[in-house]
Amino acid sequence: MNLETVKYDKKGAVALISLNRPEVRNAFNARMTEDILEALITAKKDKDVRSIVLTGEGLSFSAGADLSSRDNKWSDTEVALNEGYLPSLKEIITMPKPVISAVNGAAAGIGSAYAMACDLTIMSEDAYILQAFSNIGLIPDGGANWFLTNTVGYKLAYQIAIEGERINAKRCLDLGLINKIVSNEELLHEALSWAERLSLRSSQSLNLTKQIMRKSLDSSYEDIYGLEAKTQNTLTGSEDNIEGVTAFMEKRQPNFK
Repeated sequence: MNLETVKYDKKGAVALISLNRPEVRNAFNARMTEDILEALITAKKDKDVRSIVLTGEGLSFSAGADLSSRDNKWSDTEVALNEGYLPSLKEIITMPKPVISAVNGAAAGIGSAYAMACDLTIMSEDAYILQAFSNIGLIPDGGANWFLTNTVGYKLAYQIAIEGERINAKRCLDLGLINKIVSNEELLHEALSWAERLSLRSSQSLNLTKQIMRKSLDSSYEDIYGLEAKTQNTLTGSEDNIEGVTAFMEKRQPNFK
C-alpha cells in the first residue's frame, strides 16, 4: 500500500487504521478518501485480520471535510459524496468484520459520519460529535441524517442537526450513539483490547449478525424473522457451531477458526 494520509498497522488479529493528517485535525481531502478505502479493503481481504479499529492521529478523530484543500478532483459536492466518501463508508457498513471507531477529540461533519458508520464506538472523555452544517447553510451529509435518525429518533436528530452544538461523550453515551467512554490515555488501548476480544469470537456469527441487524433498519419484522430462520438453518451443524457447543460442554473457551 502507498498510503499518504492514513496509517495501517496490524496488531495481532486487529487492523488499526488511523486517519493521519493531524496538522489539520484529520480533515478529509480527496487523497484521504482513497487511502481509507484502500486500507479497509486490505483489512477485509486479510484472512488474519478479524476485527478493525478506526481512529485519528493527534488531537481529533476528524474535523470533517478540509475546506481549504487544493487536491479536490471532484466537479461538485454530489460527485465528492458519491465517488469520494460513499465507497469507504459502504465498505465499513458491509465489512464482514466488526469495525470499532475510537473517537478522540472532535468527530465533526463527515468525520462524525465515519464514526457513526462503524459497528461499535468508544470515545475518550473529551471527545464529541458535531454537526455544524447549519452554521454554513448546509445539511448533514455522509449519511449522518440516516445514522442520527435511526439511532436517536427524528426529534432529537433534527435538533442535533440544526442547532450545531457539540454532543459530548456522556451525552453520546446516553443517546446510544456510542458504547463506552474511557480516559484519553486509555482510548487506543481499550479499543484494541476490545477488538482483540471480538477477534476470538465466531467470525461467521459476528458477520451474519451484522448483516441482519443492518438490514433490519429498513425491513419488516416478518422479513427479518424469515432471514434469521434461513440463516440459522445454514449455521446449525457448522464447524463453528459444533466447536462452540463442544467447548460449552467441556467448560472451556471455544477455538473458532
